[in-house]
Amino acid sequence: MYKKNIWTRNLKVRLCGETIFNLFYWMYFPFIAIYFSQSLGLALAGALMMVPPVLSLITGLIGGSFADRFGRKRVMLWGVGIQFTMFILFATSSIIWLDYFAFLGITIGKGLYKPASDAMVADTVSAEYRKEVFATFLTGSNLGAVIGPILGAWLFFDYRDLLLWSCAIVLMIFFLFIYFWLEETLTWTSNEGLFSPIKQLKDYIIILKDNKFAYYLLAGIFSVIAIMQLDLYLSVYIYDYVPNQTIVSFINFELSSKDVLGYMLGLNGILFVLFVLPITKWLKGWSDKHVFILSCLLAGFGMFAVGFTTNIWMLLFLTIIFTFGEIVRAPVLYNFVSEYAPENARGQYMAASNMQFTIGRLLAPFTVILAAFFGPLIIFSIILLCAFISLVFYIKLY
Repeated sequence: MYKKNIWTRNLKVRLCGETIFNLFYWMYFPFIAIYFSQSLGLALAGALMMVPPVLSLITGLIGGSFADRFGRKRVMLWGVGIQFTMFILFATSSIIWLDYFAFLGITIGKGLYKPASDAMVADTVSAEYRKEVFATFLTGSNLGAVIGPILGAWLFFDYRDLLLWSCAIVLMIFFLFIYFWLEETLTWTSNEGLFSPIKQLKDYIIILKDNKFAYYLLAGIFSVIAIMQLDLYLSVYIYDYVPNQTIVSFINFELSSKDVLGYMLGLNGILFVLFVLPITKWLKGWSDKHVFILSCLLAGFGMFAVGFTTNIWMLLFLTIIFTFGEIVRAPVLYNFVSEYAPENARGQYMAASNMQFTIGRLLAPFTVILAAFFGPLIIFSIILLCAFISLVFYIKLY
């Protein structure tokens, strides 16, 4: 267990608030593309859904700069306030383009909030306990990812306005708790003049020119490409190549390929919720370097081996393998940035670190495109290659 003084009021309020909101977030987010495609068509909706990741990247970088300049608490309030306002707009709107504008506004609010939130953890938790605290926040986040879609499949389509108003109310309460209960953790003040986008861009260019941090980002991008395949090429492979099969013969319990995919996705989410904290504690004595290497090997070979089987039990076993590759890596990412970043630039480094997820998500779907020209073993070999490239960059990092 953690020492009692590790979990300050700042951390407790944010852990509860972020866990509850993440639950609501996963009630609507998986279905938002369906919602827009029903009104705008698949092609236009698909193009429009490419905007939020880019917008999230830009606003995340701005949020990181603001967090270092104006304070963590203030930027978190801005982020939550924008989301609260946009959810009200979404709930009251009857125009599809206004709904899309509100969705973009929610994306902006989340982008502003995240780097400030991560920087506040780095400010308040000593290095000894930082991995475990980040792992606890990840557990809360992934709990919502497991339960949220189950509830959202019912609520989003039948009671969408109620769901959106509930999101707004949760954010309003969270805003009040941040305002009245959280203390600012930024221990220095900026003497700079007006905010300059050009200067902030130059600051980020300086960060990206840092060779060590560049290795960290490149390693993260290739790692994300490999890990993201559960929702991308792995889904295509299961749907196209895994046949219906009976898993309990004496009661004739048969699963379709869609059922198999659902079991794999569910197992992935449950494992993350149950094991991210225990494994973080178990690997507490490991260096970040060895954890990163273990992650690449588990994720890479776990994904690669999927291409050699269509048996559900083997697929579930391999899901455990590559999920653990994701689990061991997650808390260490934030810990590395917390230790590496200068105190007066933690927000910017946290924001720059999040670029690996945005860029990785943008590149990961290329495996699906390549699947139109190559067979499964070639695609799984490319995924394994990405994991090995990530491993090489992590070794160079240290």
